[in-house]
Amino acid sequence: MLTFQERIQKYEYQLNDTEDQIVEFILDHKEEVISYSIQNLAAQLFTVPNTITRLSKKLGFDGYSQMKNSLKEEVIQQDQFKEEGSLTYNIQKTIGLIDQNTLSITARLIHEASRVLFFGVGDTAPFCEMMIKNLKVVGKKSEYYFHRHDVLYELSKFDPGENNLLFLISLSGETAQVLDVAELAKQKGVKLISLTHFSKNTLQQTADVNLFCYSPSKKINEYNMTDKTPLLLVLRALSEFYWKALN
Repeated sequence: MLTFQERIQKYEYQLNDTEDQIVEFILDHKEEVISYSIQNLAAQLFTVPNTITRLSKKLGFDGYSQMKNSLKEEVIQQDQFKEEGSLTYNIQKTIGLIDQNTLSITARLIHEASRVLFFGVGDTAPFCEMMIKNLKVVGKKSEYYFHRHDVLYELSKFDPGENNLLFLISLSGETAQVLDVAELAKQKGVKLISLTHFSKNTLQQTADVNLFCYSPSKKINEYNMTDKTPLLLVLRALSEFYWKALN
């Protein structure tokens, strides 16, 4: 389950200034808010109940009651032990981050693109190859690159008039090779899709559309053991959405 703070980050692009102020109040007064009716909360904020209802729905709730119940669960659980970083925890968080509207936008960009290029380095590179196969089965032309110089060369030949799309995968969102590729792509007017861990990062701020999974960095005996399962979940969800949209 996403926390209230994580929902705000997920849907912040939809919120206006008034809603930002309401969110700030709720974050500062969680324990009081869970005892408020919608009328009481609206009065505290000098607004009307409909404004609270609209905010609740923008944050992915059915309405104020569901938002309040979610806050209540969060308050109850905040002092309980959570095995953060476990497979189950990461999967649950990732499922909560999969946004149908964002999948729809991404699928449309893929469909409209003349070519779709995928790039990732290290352990994320095989996921690019997997996506090529997922698009190939429905006849979509796409390519993937493991090496920075190869994708930079390909981008250098792009005609600005072409409708190309670049899909970049980097869990940290700070991988130098990926950011170099993103910068050149932006200069060429290429639209960017990013898939990163759910965090504020440079790649997410550069891309046109952001997909998120929940996979914080994890090392064991200095080996990178960051969970890649959340990446697979998001890419599978996107692939299934695209397949169904074509049908």
